[in-house]
Amino acid sequence: MTDQISPDALEVPAGEETHAATKAAVFAAAERLFALHGFQNVSVRDITAEAGVNLASVNYHFGSKDALLFEIFRRRTGELNRERARMLHEANDRHAGKPPVREILEALFAPPLRWADPANDRRISMQFIIRARSEGTAQMRDALQNDVSHLARFAEALKAAHPDLAQESIYWRLHFVLGMVHNNRFVEFDRLHHLSGGLTREGDVAGLLNRMLDFAEAGFLAP
Repeated sequence: MTDQISPDALEVPAGEETHAATKAAVFAAAERLFALHGFQNVSVRDITAEAGVNLASVNYHFGSKDALLFEIFRRRTGELNRERARMLHEANDRHAGKPPVREILEALFAPPLRWADPANDRRISMQFIIRARSEGTAQMRDALQNDVSHLARFAEALKAAHPDLAQESIYWRLHFVLGMVHNNRFVEFDRLHHLSGGLTREGDVAGLLNRMLDFAEAGFLAP
């Protein structure tokens, strides 16, 4: 439920620099709290208390709690997908516009894996994105379902790399490897460790990336 703020509370500090600092503080506090505690469990009061700002700051700078949620989602998914696009562009440059399947998949897998690394400051942003998939607002769900432009470039690259595969198969296999991205999180490895009797302790991003690429590449090379 969106918090309602009294108009009497709408007192914000003047000055562009102060406004920018306040907005940044609200953004950072909200991202952290939402990532750690969930979207429904964090109120506007929690955010402004964490940020150390006026109660009206969320409404003043973002319009509402839901609008703040979407702004965090929009910014972080944009950054993540630009990193993927950059890696794919570099792979295209290395291979005259036709990179092999493994390098295409690496551009898709590596950025979210690196962000999710417990040693990376980006892990909070990745945790927020993960929550958005299950707890997101209607606007987030709409974006996740309908904004596929960042995936289209990978589909086209995979078609060029594997012209012998039917396009339908390319899309299905891309869908399956995306499931690997969404379900391989460091926080889940304890369960795998117990299942394997201690054989699968993997805390290294490079090691995990190679395991994922070995599996996914084989899926695309199969007839």
